[in-house]
Amino acid sequence: MINRNYFQGKAGQKIYIDRLLNIIIVGMFLTVCGMKVYGQSNTKSHLAEPEMVFVEGGTFLMGSLPGEGGAAYRENESPQHSVTVSSFYISKYVVTQKQWKQFMGDESLGSKKGDNLPVENVSWDDAQKFIRLLNEATGKSYRLPTEAEWEYAARGGAKSKGYKYSGSDNLVDVAWYDEGGYSLNPVGTKQPNELGIYDMSGNVWEWCSDWADVYPDSPQENPQGALTGTWRVQRGGGWFNEARQCRVTHRSWSAPHNRYGKGQGFRLVLSPPIKIN
Repeated sequence: MINRNYFQGKAGQKIYIDRLLNIIIVGMFLTVCGMKVYGQSNTKSHLAEPEMVFVEGGTFLMGSLPGEGGAAYRENESPQHSVTVSSFYISKYVVTQKQWKQFMGDESLGSKKGDNLPVENVSWDDAQKFIRLLNEATGKSYRLPTEAEWEYAARGGAKSKGYKYSGSDNLVDVAWYDEGGYSLNPVGTKQPNELGIYDMSGNVWEWCSDWADVYPDSPQENPQGALTGTWRVQRGGGWFNEARQCRVTHRSWSAPHNRYGKGQGFRLVLSPPIKIN
């Protein structure tokens, strides 16, 4: 209990600490309320949770200029446009089979098994089920990254050096792809990008939250993608893809229920909740 006695100043003035007490009490109240607003009160840890990397928000040019990258360029990467994203956390690695099995058992693991391998036969719908179960178990607000968040993080965020791939212009240094092993590989075995994030080029394609759509030609702030659609966005390329498909600007998409036979995984984002269209 704090004593309400006063302190004696050099000039003999009485300085009461009642105001200080009020400030402390109000500050504690606002802190608790803030935790509840951001959905982080009464949370728990879980074995399925990923290690997260902080990504400071900022503004960047998303997409490619026409002809950029030569034959690798695709029309759906244009127009290049200014995008601003708020700060968020993103997982250092894609979700592994060990994490996946905490809720989903052996479903969609793929033909190659290993705790530190990415889960790779995952549809967008499967990923949403895993996220729902993880959030129920932890009380947190994990989600898929938006396409803008994904590209911003893959480029290195505010620390970007402008690489073609996530972390290098030399793909073999940072990615598993068709000329770098042609096999699914454990996470984190290549070099990370500027933010310390691994495998954003190659190994497995990564689902984003957005419906696939053409890019706008005007500046955007925290874009969420189209309101409706047929396809969900995938980014990053896989272990069986060519180098052009592993560029940070390359876009692809698939039906949300599709698993295919290989190469579809995901990583998680943690931030104040947003609405997923």
